[in-house]
Amino acid sequence: MQLQPFSVNDGEGIRTTIFLAGCPLRCKWCSNPEGYSREALVGWYQRKCVGCGKCAAVCPQGIGINLNEERDKCIACGKCAEVCPTNARSVLVHEVDADEVLEAIQKHRLFYAMSGGGITFSGGEATGQPKFLNYLTEHIYDLGYSMTIETSGFFEFEDVRESLERMDLIFMDLKHIDSATHQKYTGIPNEKILENMKRLQHLPGEVVIRIPVIGGVNNDEDNIRRSAAFVHANIPKARMELLPYHNFGMIKYEAIGRPYQKEAFYRPSVEEMNHLREIVAGEGIELADFR
Repeated sequence: MQLQPFSVNDGEGIRTTIFLAGCPLRCKWCSNPEGYSREALVGWYQRKCVGCGKCAAVCPQGIGINLNEERDKCIACGKCAEVCPTNARSVLVHEVDADEVLEAIQKHRLFYAMSGGGITFSGGEATGQPKFLNYLTEHIYDLGYSMTIETSGFFEFEDVRESLERMDLIFMDLKHIDSATHQKYTGIPNEKILENMKRLQHLPGEVVIRIPVIGGVNNDEDNIRRSAAFVHANIPKARMELLPYHNFGMIKYEAIGRPYQKEAFYRPSVEEMNHLREIVAGEGIELADFR
């Protein structure tokens, strides 16, 4: 999806975050909907468009200015994005060679060394391309850079075991402790996620279990308490981080012509978030904060 240098919220120090496309979940609050599939994808930001028509002039498919009206014809060649003067057309997902990624991240190696930073894998779903991930982690490990991964936890453990063993820090989401509710809002049950979460206890890296706190979905005290109790019982070395809901990704839904399922979600107040963190701490879990 993208290579984001100078990231400071995805682990310690200054980092480069590698966003890998493809995700098995369909969270209704997802802020990166362009990462659902690994297919190449071009976005159109109507609010940036000045209607110059340069995109239409170079499109081999004959698509006009409003990409979303003719998205079924788009082959995501990216020619429109190359000529757009306002970045209203943007390549959101594209194919790249792993060695190109390795070359790109080394441009910032001085920042990793000076800040105690490194590389973070995110998505989409970072484990969705296990061979690609393994190749990258093997070479980055040899380069000596610190590595972190952010994952939904829905993967075949043995497919990514070697990559996970190379991580200094693993963030895994726990979106809801109840499987039926988890499936209602993400499209899949949580049994595999919880089993994979248990196995993190035996990996060498640090572990942080994240709860994206979505008002109206998982912000009730019972869910937070049960989630913390599960972590305490099964991954005692783990810390937990509670992150309040945001809708910063809404503009991306517009860009890819997909409706945003806002439903009744809301951002919990500062007071509510602090109360929920107190519940986690009361279950004997150390809190983490990378904001």
